[in-house]
Amino acid sequence: MSFASCYDIIIVGAGIAGVNCGYRVQTLLPDYTYAILEARNSAGGTWDLMRYPGVRLDSDIYTFGFSWYPFPHSQTVLDGNTVLNYINDAAKKHCIYDHILLNHRVTKATWSSDTHNWNLIAEADDRKLCFCARYVIFATGYFDYHEPLPVQIRGLHNFKGRVIHPQFWPESLDYSEKKVVVVGNGATAISLVPKLAETALGITIIQRSPHYVLPTSSGGDDSPIMRLLPTALSYWLKRLGWLSLTLLSYYACRRFPRAARDYMLRMVRDELPEHVPHDLHFRPKYNVWDQRLLTCLDGDLFKSIRDGKVNIETASIQNCTANGLLLEDGKTINADLIVTATGIKLQIAGSIQVGIDGSRCDVSERFMWKGMMLQGFPNAFFALGYLTSASWTMGTDLTALFACRLIRHMKEKNRLAATPHMRELSDLTERPLWTLRSTYMTTARSNLPKAGNFGPWKPRSNYLWDYIQACYGSFEGLEFFEGF
Repeated sequence: MSFASCYDIIIVGAGIAGVNCGYRVQTLLPDYTYAILEARNSAGGTWDLMRYPGVRLDSDIYTFGFSWYPFPHSQTVLDGNTVLNYINDAAKKHCIYDHILLNHRVTKATWSSDTHNWNLIAEADDRKLCFCARYVIFATGYFDYHEPLPVQIRGLHNFKGRVIHPQFWPESLDYSEKKVVVVGNGATAISLVPKLAETALGITIIQRSPHYVLPTSSGGDDSPIMRLLPTALSYWLKRLGWLSLTLLSYYACRRFPRAARDYMLRMVRDELPEHVPHDLHFRPKYNVWDQRLLTCLDGDLFKSIRDGKVNIETASIQNCTANGLLLEDGKTINADLIVTATGIKLQIAGSIQVGIDGSRCDVSERFMWKGMMLQGFPNAFFALGYLTSASWTMGTDLTALFACRLIRHMKEKNRLAATPHMRELSDLTERPLWTLRSTYMTTARSNLPKAGNFGPWKPRSNYLWDYIQACYGSFEGLEFFEGF
């Protein structure tokens, strides 16, 4: 192992969160050196990994995108490749790419109380390199890039066709004129199925229980008024409008669950043909936003159902045969290809082994401070976002803004380290970091950091309040190590 370099700040991950953190560091902390260590051979993170047909945003680009680099076109919801190009264009035009070290997979990060530095080990071209930094920002997302959520289908090994998980979609896969079964009905399946239906012989979605699916528009040309406004003003009005709509609709759904349910079901009934029983396939047993609300772009899924290209079966799978799947209701679904769109495996800080002074630490045993720092971890920030009331990236940006603010404060006060510390453990009630009840979320809850029920240990829930806290809030709950 050889020593590579030492920086003031190291950002792990060059996805949209990592690129945004890089921009915030170089603009708000121009005197600090930084590097972004990226395991893959390209920036983009999730959008470089996910290449299945139909991959796209499930939120608007105005709040999902960078506030400092407006998307230059009028679409509201973008396909995955456009998002990937947007991230890379932003990184190159703002010289963030100059700080990205590609093909550097961080495997270990350890804090030293003697030097008040983080030591990171990265694998690059069969070499092990050691980096050091005073501060680390983990912008690694929230799921495992190497392993999806394990598929629980009895006898799957009996199937003679191909079994594909969307997370690792083969570029050369030919699904035209094939019978395709998609197991799962989450966001991935909702965007994947209409694209497959364009050329496949037939698609069958198998779901254990329904989800709420909301038809949405992909956007289009701006209104005449918006076209008259300066570009920057038009963008900020759209960003504010989408943020307000998202917040208001989320809290309205939580405050008036029955009205929200009736509205969603009425929208679906209007889209479905008469022969498809909406109560069986599209009437969930949970309230709106207990799980993620799925968006159907321009009603494409419903159009595929109306055209007879997509069928839905709501039942559990009893067994897998050589030619397809046997359901518990007795139906047999033949298939040439099975797509297991059963969810992602959640993971914080990637697969990096983290430790303090030589002792390995389990992040699932720690509490998150203000949704961005981890109990007992000095000078470490975690760029995590929202999954309900706002776009994911609006949360990761709050981490970047707060990190820069705290680092400036520490320089002014001659402080070497800041560590979240919990004094009243006995009074704290454990809460999940995210409140969703989706299968992939509840399955992974024991592996995720925890949140509390009061003070800075509460999970993020409202972007406007969280923004105030990130930019102007107190440092309550942080312990500082003073410099000399």
